Amino acid sequence: MKLRDKKAFITGASRGIGRAIALAFAKEGASLALGARSMDALSSLAYKIEAEGGNAVPIQIDVGDAGSIDAAQSAVDEKLGKVHIVVNNAGIAQSINVLNMDDAHWQSHLDINLTGTFRVTRAFLPGLIAQGWGRVINIASTAGKVGFQYTAAYCASKHGVIGFTRALALEMASKSITANAICPGFVNTEMTSAAARNIAEKTGGSEADALAWLKKVSPQNRFVEPEEIAAVAVMLASEEACGINGQAINVDGGAVVY
Repeated sequence: MKLRDKKAFITGASRGIGRAIALAFAKEGASLALGARSMDALSSLAYKIEAEGGNAVPIQIDVGDAGSIDAAQSAVDEKLGKVHIVVNNAGIAQSINVLNMDDAHWQSHLDINLTGTFRVTRAFLPGLIAQGWGRVINIASTAGKVGFQYTAAYCASKHGVIGFTRALALEMASKSITANAICPGFVNTEMTSAAARNIAEKTGGSEADALAWLKKVSPQNRFVEPEEIAAVAVMLASEEACGINGQAINVDGGAVVY
């Protein structure tokens, strides 16, 4: 029970990577506040965790809205108490080339992926500092380390997440608070399936062919499973990871080797 007596807030917890992290944290003993826009999905996940002996409360949040973040932070304090761990997982990924990209597409990626990560962290940081112990875990991407065609807004936002993580890590280093990023490659989630559908639509090929092509981005010729990301998150959230700070850890089968 690596996270016994710890409390965590996870954004984007209703599906995919966020859901896997929530289940893994609960298994390790953490009490959870589950954040996302869909209360139905969150309530279902909270029920599952409670049925398995855990503790979880659903909290509605739109990380692209500053007022929603403030309201969520107050709700977490009221329903769960001050948290020790913040996982910034909520995000979007849409593709278009730069020439055809409008301001709304660009801004939405920055608002949700980057500014949302900053605002959520800022909202919960005083509580971490007051407790004298904390973990900030940001879900970035290998697109935060290298560029990919047709995803300039996404790449820019995730590069920003890594930069923010590194600066935060240095600011919090003397307060027993660490900040790290996890950088997944293509993960077996609905987001990857949506990317494959988009590729198929634009190329005239099949979704199956698009999925096969995306798998080949990894030298292992496979998608990473959400549970693999969750395992790294558990490690970073644990006491044993106190010396890991300011890192951006790839989980991509070796697609990006730095």
